[in-house]
Order: sequence, then structure tokens, then C-alpha cells
Amino acid sequence: MNIEMAYLLGMIIGNGELQQYSTQTKVTIDIPHKNLYTDDMKDTAIYVKASLFDIQSTLEPLIGQHLTQSETRYSTKITFTKTNNEYVMREILRLVGSGVHHSTMTMNDELFSITTDEKKSLLRGIADVTGYIRKSNIAFGQEGAHRVYIEIPGNWYMVIDIANMLKAVDIPIQTIDFGHPNFRDTNLDKYNAGKKYYWKKEHQIKIFANEFLPIGFNIKHKQEALERYSDELLEFIAPDRTHKFYWEKNIRRKTKPIHPCENDNILPIEIRGKHFESWTDLAGLLGYGK
Repeated sequence: MNIEMAYLLGMIIGNGELQQYSTQTKVTIDIPHKNLYTDDMKDTAIYVKASLFDIQSTLEPLIGQHLTQSETRYSTKITFTKTNNEYVMREILRLVGSGVHHSTMTMNDELFSITTDEKKSLLRGIADVTGYIRKSNIAFGQEGAHRVYIEIPGNWYMVIDIANMLKAVDIPIQTIDFGHPNFRDTNLDKYNAGKKYYWKKEHQIKIFANEFLPIGFNIKHKQEALERYSDELLEFIAPDRTHKFYWEKNIRRKTKPIHPCENDNILPIEIRGKHFESWTDLAGLLGYGK
């Protein structure tokens, strides 16, 4: 393991796909242009393209070949193919669990024993492909309370893996907005309007901007926004108020009606049929806690 390998693994488990064949595997990593323009109206596709030059310089010596790029209006994909018996590919296949798509991958337990710098590099790889920060990502409408969002579509266990990896490098999560009926359709408004499965959305891990600075982004427009919004946050909020894990704070619990979809088959067995009035209870049950 090294920093470059950790970064590559982060990109794969964040938004990657493996197409395995008998002798070789094709790796595809998707870097979405979450918004077509940044808050200051710069084209995100141009920023991603510029950032990829540095990313290629980091990854190509590791994989021993050129990364192929393809671009659409809404995302940039990078791909490479290697034989299954090459060391880098053997390690990738071993460390992302049995999943072949980011929605089914897990972090091998070994990854929690790598160095702190490698853990941060892995988290940066994840953030580059599935994290973002915008002025609108404010907590409770509080001025200056800017947050990084890491979005994980469908993969409940990856949410917990990422949360625990952040904990391992002393970065607290402000909240997790789980794709669960108790949090995405709290008062059954959508259910009663005929949108029964409205709650089936991506999970969002939310971290205060200043807390995420030790991780950062390699995608230039994301890093610029992180630094700008972190500075702005600290004009309004003292850092000791953002550096708290949920078990170090008073937990807010809001009484919610029972949702008819609490027993949906898409929910992990550990939480299926259970009712939650705080995201912390759900996270703790799945393995993120003190």
C-alpha cells in the first residue's frame, strides 16, 4: 500500500466499476460534473479536465499505463485494463470486497490498518468522485455553516465504512442523511401524495467544511470552494463547535409517525422493520459509533 494506491482505491469504491473477464479486468471511474457550473459560474467540466492532468501523473506510474478518458456534458470517465495476475489488479480485487460496482463494494478490514496519510488519500479519492461542496450546503440554514456532502447511492455498508474511516483520522460527521423512510419522508407527505418510494435516495454524509480540510480534493474547483467556504465558516463558528462526534453532543430526537415502508426489502436486515427518530441510532446499529 502507498498513498497513490490508496487514492486509486478511493476513486474505485467511491464511483467505480469493475468488468471482470477470465484473464483481465477493466476499471472505469466516473467523475460526475455534479453541477454544470460552480458557484462563481465557472464550467466544472473544464476544471475536471485540468485536474485530471495531475491525477494522471499520480496514477499512471502506479498502473504502468495510460489512462483513457471520455467526457460527456455531465461526467468524465477514466478507464484502464490490466491482467488479473498483475499485482495492482490483484490488490484492487482483494481490497474492494466481492462487489464489481461501487454500489456493492465494501472496504476490506485491512484498509483500517494502513497509515493515517494513506487513509486520508483514500478518503480524498472517494471525495473527488462523489463529494461536493456548494454554498447551499448549509446546516440548519445557519450563516456560514458550510458542509461537504459525500453521496453514496444505495450502498448502506459503504456509508458506515466511510464514516469509520473518517473517525479513524479524527474527522467528525455533522450528520448522515440516510436514504430511509424515517429521514427522507419524515411526515409521510410524499407517501400520502402517492409517491410511496420517494425516500429511496442516495445517502449523504455531511461534514463541516473546516473539518474536511485535512482530506481536501484533487479536483481543483472543489478544493477552491472548500478553502473559501471553510474560511467563511470560521468567521461565524468557532472550531471547537464543529469538532464534535455525535456521541459527544446532545442528540436531537424528533417524534415521527411510523412509515409503512420501514420493512421494505431494500433496507439492510439489521434495520429492517425498525423505526428511527435520530440518524445516530441507525448509524450506531450499523456500526458507526464511539
